[in-house]
Amino acid sequence: MNPKTLIKNIVNGDRNSLSKAITLCESALDSDQKIAREIITSLLPYSQNSIRIGITGAPGVGKSTFIESFGKMLTAMHKK
Repeated sequence: MNPKTLIKNIVNGDRNSLSKAITLCESALDSDQKIAREIITSLLPYSQNSIRIGITGAPGVGKSTFIESFGKMLTAMHKK
């Protein structure tokens, strides 16, 4: 799927396209990183009042557990 299609689908709420974009962001390949930057840059105007947070810590301290719980809480509050 090309970046423009992914962008359009993400804006329309398609989770599969979002998943593909996340995979591109996590990839170590330069070609994937270039596409990921294009997608992120193109989606920034749609972010409105959003914030970006970073979660760091040593292995095993509960980062993934926290992210899962935080995501569930936001979903329960009808936040995306």
